[in-house]
Amino acid sequence: MRQIQFQSFGKPEEQARCNDVPAAAPQAGEVLVRILAAPINPADINYIEGTYGIRPELPAVPGNEACAEVIECAAGVDGLAAGDRVVFLGRGNLWQDQLSVPADQLVKVPASIDPLQACQLSVNPPTALLLLSNFQDLQRDSWIAQNAANSAVGRALIQIARSKGIRTINFVRRESLIPQLEAIGADAVLLDEKASVAEARELAGGTGPALAFNAVGGESALRLMDLLAPGGQMITYGAMSRQSLKVPNSFLIFKGIELKGLWVTEWLKHSGAGTVRDVFDQLGGLMANGNLELPVAKVYPPEEIRAALAHAQQPERDGKILLQFSA
Repeated sequence: MRQIQFQSFGKPEEQARCNDVPAAAPQAGEVLVRILAAPINPADINYIEGTYGIRPELPAVPGNEACAEVIECAAGVDGLAAGDRVVFLGRGNLWQDQLSVPADQLVKVPASIDPLQACQLSVNPPTALLLLSNFQDLQRDSWIAQNAANSAVGRALIQIARSKGIRTINFVRRESLIPQLEAIGADAVLLDEKASVAEARELAGGTGPALAFNAVGGESALRLMDLLAPGGQMITYGAMSRQSLKVPNSFLIFKGIELKGLWVTEWLKHSGAGTVRDVFDQLGGLMANGNLELPVAKVYPPEEIRAALAHAQQPERDGKILLQFSA
């Protein structure tokens, strides 16, 4: 079977290889699955570079998100059967044709969801849903703000917020993105620049929103903090600019804003199975009903992994780069 590996840390498009390796049989309590499709996420890029929060032993297999089909269930597995579509909970090593995994690392999803959509279900949409639900009790017509609104998390957040009646102020770097985000339900889309802060504050009632989500850092995060209402919270879940947060003392002393973070991998580790499955049930339902859709820029076969990784690192993409292992 095909398996993507890297032997040393470095530039992903130089380190990754697609190799042929033997397939493994499932052990007791495990499920043998066929990988259908997998996205290339920033975490995968960082994983191969050696800059992610977890450094694997080498050689290693990347891939922390995928959609798969159950081939066979070993003894002791309940609730899954051959032919079921599944996604993974906090699992690495997914860029390969087949693998055996413990049954409790799988969540069944509606078979009606296109695998090219379902493979994006387990990282960015849960992050978006948790941002909206785990920090404040947002009511209908509440306002939130976010930067990197055209990212996968940002687009998911817009659609989930719309389904809940929550209103969104969305900052982007390019004017061409404004109609795209308005088309999926964004209430306001503004350029991520200093001049937009006053306009955004007025949209949110003159005092600014009580909650903002930061995936960029640097000056962009500073603008979100400026926008926040007194006592508001900014939740950081990414650092696309690779620039640290710089917090003016006045924002902490006189505005009383709070700064928190979210890493969905840690949330998955420490949350109960029932809570986790409820999140995935909500997201699977939204995706199956057409209320959550994530854009795809291009699909590559595993043999073209180097081209796929190079494409995934290009700026100004409108959608994910995906690997399709099986039709």
